[in-house]
Amino acid sequence: TLEHQPWPPSPPWEKSVLLLLLNPMPTSAGLKTLLPVPTYEDVSIPEKSKLKFVERVPLVPKVRREPENLSDIQGPSTEASEFTKGNFAILALGGGFLRWDHFEMMHLTINHSMDPKNMFPITCKGIGQRMGGGKGAIDHYVTPVKAGRLIVQHFLRQVAHKLPFPAKAVSRESLEKMRKDQEERERNNQNPWTSECIATANTPGIRKVLSPYDLTQKGQYWANSTVTSGYNFLLVTLNPLRDKEWLLRALCSCRL
Repeated sequence: TLEHQPWPPSPPWEKSVLLLLLNPMPTSAGLKTLLPVPTYEDVSIPEKSKLKFVERVPLVPKVRREPENLSDIQGPSTEASEFTKGNFAILALGGGFLRWDHFEMMHLTINHSMDPKNMFPITCKGIGQRMGGGKGAIDHYVTPVKAGRLIVQHFLRQVAHKLPFPAKAVSRESLEKMRKDQEERERNNQNPWTSECIATANTPGIRKVLSPYDLTQKGQYWANSTVTSGYNFLLVTLNPLRDKEWLLRALCSCRL
């Protein structure tokens, strides 16, 4: 039997070669400056434009039965009176209450007024597919619109006609024109018998039938006692015929 022979001593350069193989030196060195990752905190993503269904009864455990507060629909609105998005809207010419079926009417009117004959399909090939093999599958539908066409004015007119209070479809330009015409008529008014003058001077003893609300609004927004129907009569104090109508109504109530 051969006796166990010890391993011969390793050469001195073997250890350095082994370290070089395990930890190779980099071929090149440099300094990298990494930019911060953008957070997009200042970007606001709008919600979906699809109208939501309004429930008939709000989802609350218990509703307190409060008196009918008619001051909510009296006078001019202090909120949402200017355009913030879009170019078309519906202007309320009087006060009233909107129920759940009115919101449903707006939703259905816009959807039913769309003509499917004007919607054309657009095809698109899937990602990674080879060209050829016929036309691709339908991806979505589009409606062609040319420059200068009014898109949603017809829809808004139908909705404004069905609301429970007087309303009118307006745009940014038409609303600005209405306000400029109102200011011009106020400057060039030739009728001294305005509703404000009659109420202030108490000309035919009209103060007996006027409320503090009429004195505050100067006869511009007139509403009878049965406002639950949702109608407010907007009276412009610059038209002599409408001022006479307002005065005749007050005189008739005095005789009664």
